[in-house]
Amino acid sequence: MSDDPRLLSSGLDIPTETYSDQPFVVQTDDGAWLCAVTTGAGHEGQSGQYVCTQRSLDRGVTWQDRVAVESPTGPEASYAVMLKTPSGRVYVFYNYNTQNQREVIADPDTFKDGLCRRVDSLGDYVCKYSDDHGRTWSRQRWVVPMRLFAIDRQNPYGGEVRFGWNVGKPFVIDGAVYLSFHKVGGFGRGFFTSSEGVLVRSDNLLTERDPERFVWETLPDGEIGLRTPPGGGPVSEEHSYVTLSDDTIYCVYRTTDGHPVCARSYDRGHTWTTPAWQCFGDGRRMKHPRAANFIWKCRNGKYLYWFHNHGGSCYEDRNPAWLCGGVEVDGPDGRTIAWSQPEIVLYDDDTHIRMSYPDLIEMDDQLYITETQKDTARVHAIDPALLAGLWGQFDEHTPAPTGAVLELPGTTAMPERCEWPRLPEFAVRDGRRADFGTRPTRQGFSIDLTVQLAGATTTRAVLLDSRTPDGAGVCVAADRSRLEVSISDGRTENVWRSDAGALRADTRHRLTVVVDGGPHIILVVIDGLLYTGGAFKQFGWARFSPCLMHVHGEARASLACSDHAVVSALGVYARALRVSEAVALQCTPGGA
Repeated sequence: MSDDPRLLSSGLDIPTETYSDQPFVVQTDDGAWLCAVTTGAGHEGQSGQYVCTQRSLDRGVTWQDRVAVESPTGPEASYAVMLKTPSGRVYVFYNYNTQNQREVIADPDTFKDGLCRRVDSLGDYVCKYSDDHGRTWSRQRWVVPMRLFAIDRQNPYGGEVRFGWNVGKPFVIDGAVYLSFHKVGGFGRGFFTSSEGVLVRSDNLLTERDPERFVWETLPDGEIGLRTPPGGGPVSEEHSYVTLSDDTIYCVYRTTDGHPVCARSYDRGHTWTTPAWQCFGDGRRMKHPRAANFIWKCRNGKYLYWFHNHGGSCYEDRNPAWLCGGVEVDGPDGRTIAWSQPEIVLYDDDTHIRMSYPDLIEMDDQLYITETQKDTARVHAIDPALLAGLWGQFDEHTPAPTGAVLELPGTTAMPERCEWPRLPEFAVRDGRRADFGTRPTRQGFSIDLTVQLAGATTTRAVLLDSRTPDGAGVCVAADRSRLEVSISDGRTENVWRSDAGALRADTRHRLTVVVDGGPHIILVVIDGLLYTGGAFKQFGWARFSPCLMHVHGEARASLACSDHAVVSALGVYARALRVSEAVALQCTPGGA
């Protein structure tokens, strides 16, 4: 097992069948973690899909009391969320194909006979309850009624058959329960062709014991749910909600536009601010593909946001997963959230693994995340230092990292050449293997540079170069306004490049290059901001090859000192700094 807690396989497995989705957890009054998961013997959307629950009394090490909320031989039951009430009763809400409908009218250009036979996202939204902490569930189920919206009336059945599902967890404001639901307009290319978010509110669920007597209201007012910002596409789904200290409801959701969306309600869900692209605290738009993005409020009053930090428009590239830390700030109409620069929280060595649908568990002083890549669900303890760093980005007094293996602070004239440290290897021979193959070290390194480019230069400037004649080593260069990083062991070369405009002439820039041998990713922090790819690049970060053994170069490295570019400070670390450390480093006065 790896000592990198971010590695997906280092987590603890949550037992399921072949398929595993939405491993969401509540903590019951008898101290257990109660996990609801959608599972089945087939794959996602196949017949036999059902919801089950199980309990853990040792923080996910072992699981017991597994029970099917619905039978695997019945209609599809899918995508459950739970709510624990003050009385200790737990409700589970999920999709249920009540009429056992086996096909629906769909786009004939996508489905050759004009029929979609995946039927786990239609029917009713229903609930059951447990009064014994999830050991058993009520035999009866109850339908959660919802008003018809325009998106329902425009589907092929005019709303007689309704399409939709949910991943957002319930929340409570002043005794009223709010449930999330994602309405769907039709099935075709990309599976869901249009979608939007609504809330279903009950004022008496927490006090009324008989579900038949629950009173429900569908929000927002009118017939239009939460959609993309003006000019955005037709897909707005997987809405996730938190409530702020002034009872503002803050919502995030995914699109196919390459960016996530946020909206806020100041009147408890009746109306919403015009949806806007989700931004970092510095005002730059976040990037995110068609994947779940979740928001959580922690006991310390701060927030966490899970997303994938690139501008894709489809379901791909959910590895790695990133977290932002959030703090409340005053907005134009009330409270809102300012978001930190992000950190990688989980990754897998298979770059095409699609981890998603996380949940957050907070117990004592430790936070845990559950996730699934649709086959194996797991629970992971989050490194407290990672969380402290995310929230610490809002603290002006956060200390910069120490332990540089090379430090030229720029207080005296910089040399044209300097002694260069031997940096960690990325892979080493494994003598325990009969074939003497390699094992990854999951180590890395970081280079912190203070540079300035000449205003009139049109020439590529090498800022730092430790390469041998055969190319092994590290090179950092600036090609006009682009930044370029290359790493090589003499066999395998990898190059990261920014877009044009990442650097500005006649401007003093602080650059921290992080080469992380865990997920095999190169990322760069420029003037305290993680580079995200600019307006034209989908990815701000880049992968480097797992075949790269090392970056052992010359014993001395050259530094730029010319009419084209000047390096005025340098620091080198024999480990991959966290983004938060790079931010703290760049917020310190002076050079490296």
